[in-house]
Amino acid sequence: MKILTFSTLFPNTEKPGHGIFVETRLRHLVASGRVDARVMAPVGWFPSSNPRFGEHARLARVPRAENRHGIPVLHPRYPVLPKIGMNVAPLLLAQAVKPAIGRLIDEGFDFDLIDAHYFYPDGVAAAMLARHFNKPLVITARGSDITLLPTFPLPRRMILWAARRADHVITVCNALRDEVVALGVDAQRVTSLRNGVDLQLFRPTERVAGQPFTLLTVGHLVPVKAQELIIGALPLLPDVRLVVAGDGPNRQMLHDLAARLDVSGRVDFLGAVPQAQLRAHYGAADALVLASSREGWANVLLESMACGTPVVASRVYGTPEVVAAPEAGVLMAERTPQGVADAVAALRAQYPDRAATRRYAERFSWDDTTAGQLALFDDILNRRLRQPSRAFAC
Repeated sequence: MKILTFSTLFPNTEKPGHGIFVETRLRHLVASGRVDARVMAPVGWFPSSNPRFGEHARLARVPRAENRHGIPVLHPRYPVLPKIGMNVAPLLLAQAVKPAIGRLIDEGFDFDLIDAHYFYPDGVAAAMLARHFNKPLVITARGSDITLLPTFPLPRRMILWAARRADHVITVCNALRDEVVALGVDAQRVTSLRNGVDLQLFRPTERVAGQPFTLLTVGHLVPVKAQELIIGALPLLPDVRLVVAGDGPNRQMLHDLAARLDVSGRVDFLGAVPQAQLRAHYGAADALVLASSREGWANVLLESMACGTPVVASRVYGTPEVVAAPEAGVLMAERTPQGVADAVAALRAQYPDRAATRRYAERFSWDDTTAGQLALFDDILNRRLRQPSRAFAC
């Protein structure tokens, strides 16, 4: 089958870690030998690649087309309107991408199905495009697109519109599936297919004896990830050090907090770390800590476990589905510095065998997810063949 993966959440030469979970799932799907894929990963338009424009300049340097792991990827530009653009973003995205999809079809890739990721604006735009090109559509919900964006009235209506017009909705955990159904989508049209972990890339490493107990946190330094709770727990954990892998707008605030709490000497800020280099950091740590206020399915949890490192995590959305056994780690009783400290202490008191943690992670290969996608796509395309005159309703 030929599929078009559509999402603004996809890696590129300038941001190789951006949306890597979408790329990883697609790579495993293509590796099945049953799928030929192209990727439409739009990038916000900006007029200059001059470095003085920072993040915007980086996006301007993204190539119009590239090949990633043997999969052709196109990066058409779309307009981004600050402040006022949220409500019109799906329409702007769809209109900007429509000519690129038309050219792709004219050049011979007349795909069978659109595989869209993240509901807003991507999924809504994909629903518009699917109707225009008369193609089946599957949208994958991944986290804040369902747990946060529906709190805004117009995005909520558009998300529901797209979900009802999609042939099927995939969620990355059961908790998100419940949220989608609660929005008003027929439960029969929503399937949970959790993310997997690359067990070859993430595997145990040799450890150095005699090191202080080390916590690791991995993720963008943004409010939702709440790394300040982990730093805030360090005064309660006097013999513990923390390694922070990631970058983002909260970096200076976190530096200042560490200084104010007099724990700077025990906090190491690594900045952004390429995924291929994370294995060494997971392996060197005694525990990964994730204090997020929202998560769909946090890939870093399984990556850490695959390296033999147990986790401490907040009890939000899909995380209890990932951390579901003592060898996996401990869930916090509360999202506070005290809650982090108590969970770390509980983990240390009954620290699991690292080989058992690895074995737990091995239950989460990508095989089941790939099989689930193939079965779902086959069913949608077979139904389409039986109803050749079907058109998308307004």
